[in-house]
Amino acid sequence: MDINFNKNEDHNKLLLSALKHKLAKVKLGGGKSRLEKQHAQGKLSARERIAYLLDQDRESIEIGAFVGDGMYEAHGGCPSGGVVVKIGYVQGKQCIVVANDATVKAGAWFPITAKKNLRAQEIAIENRLPIIYLVDSAGVYLPMQDEIFPDKEHFGRIFRNNAVMSSMGITQISAVMGSCVAGGAYLPIMSDEALIVDKTGSIFLAGSYLVKAAIGEVIDNETLGGATTHCEISGVTDYKAKDDKDALDTIKNIMGKIGDYDKAGYNRIPAVKPKEKEDDIYGIIPKSRAEQYDMLEIINRLVDNSDFEQYKEGYGKTILTGYARIDGWAVGIVANQRKVVKTKNGEMQFGGVIYSDSADKATRFIANCNQKKIPLVFLQDVTGFMVGSKSEHGGIIKDGAKMVNAVSNSVVPKFTIIIGNSYGAGNYAMCGKAYDPRLIVAWPSAELAVMSGNSAAKVLLQIETASLKKKGEKITEAQESELFNKIKERYDNQISPYYAASRLWTDAVIDPLDTRKWISMGIEAANHAPIEKPFNMGVVQV
Repeated sequence: MDINFNKNEDHNKLLLSALKHKLAKVKLGGGKSRLEKQHAQGKLSARERIAYLLDQDRESIEIGAFVGDGMYEAHGGCPSGGVVVKIGYVQGKQCIVVANDATVKAGAWFPITAKKNLRAQEIAIENRLPIIYLVDSAGVYLPMQDEIFPDKEHFGRIFRNNAVMSSMGITQISAVMGSCVAGGAYLPIMSDEALIVDKTGSIFLAGSYLVKAAIGEVIDNETLGGATTHCEISGVTDYKAKDDKDALDTIKNIMGKIGDYDKAGYNRIPAVKPKEKEDDIYGIIPKSRAEQYDMLEIINRLVDNSDFEQYKEGYGKTILTGYARIDGWAVGIVANQRKVVKTKNGEMQFGGVIYSDSADKATRFIANCNQKKIPLVFLQDVTGFMVGSKSEHGGIIKDGAKMVNAVSNSVVPKFTIIIGNSYGAGNYAMCGKAYDPRLIVAWPSAELAVMSGNSAAKVLLQIETASLKKKGEKITEAQESELFNKIKERYDNQISPYYAASRLWTDAVIDPLDTRKWISMGIEAANHAPIEKPFNMGVVQV
């Protein structure tokens, strides 16, 4: 091991430590005092409910843990978007669980809460996964109602999706374990089966105070919409549970009786660990974004038996393509090569940049994987497409467009891991969020932006100084340096993986050593949904 490896390892383990610290904070939801209040009401917290429900001997992954991070500070914050979402197993059946966190503004829905719930439903729809809702919510957060109520991607889309999933035969089960009011009352009732917890669960379009104000009727919430009312009078709910655990046990019983699903048929054999030492990844990923490294070294620590069969190894070397297995699943890997490479003609190509030959190779490989029904894994560390007269004359736009076309029209499931840079059109061509990866996650070393913080700050500085000079103001070298640092600090915050995760541009920031688990569980989820249309790239310029 050389000194650079040790420096890289120290740096990346510090990033990992920061990740764990942020996760621990997020898991407290609205804070310890509010958790204690929830317990005093005889209720489990959202995370405790999910932990009790999921099979303890199986892995699980959390979607959107950092959603809302740094957002809504003027409103007291919204940890995890006020809702916890996990993919795991109940009675051996893979499913997705959505639990309102009542310790965060009584489980009220912020704009990002709606986006996260819609992401959970999107995962269920794409993968035909059963979805379980654990409802405990005060409804829309009224101070921000204009940002959550009427638009296509707002609150109402949730209920539209309930109806669509029902027509698709996707199992939906809801347990009302606290408040369930106004428009939110439709969610459990549009599910296939609904449970309600006695004394703590309630469902109504308007609570007792609003009923009195609207029509003058005096009634308590329990009589208005409690468990006895809805199980014995209205027939709105199907099961009455005595407490949280009883409700969760009922869900387990229901899930345990669901029949098997039609499989897409992705190839899997018994899994084998990588031959190369997996935690060497921390020492390989460089501390500096400008440094080079060999992406093959990363791949060899992610794939079974460290076996990677390269496709067109000697051509288009700034993208690596090839076949491998991850946790037994056959995959096709498309990865940015981050070291400087030499072409057959003796020319040098920059690492992390997509050239015409690389784009052409990737396009062909993506088409091959679609033909063979092999899921695709994209490993991103990309600064963008090559620029300059030689590239333009060589048709870089045309070749880049072909790659984007192939990614867009791919019918096999795609999974994206952002390892380092994810800049500009490179993010798009390497299956960024806009291109429908089934799951997209970032390592703590990731950066997402139009361009690097340094480059962007230089461009923005030029614009700002030109504007100031136009007004007749003189800029000293010291002022220019101060302005540059101020701009760069703001931009660097925006390219952080946590900034992206808080806005759901990615599903999670993960420990690199959890990558195999995320891909494996993602392919298993995708295996629930047989491919329904052929691969067709449409019109492309050759």
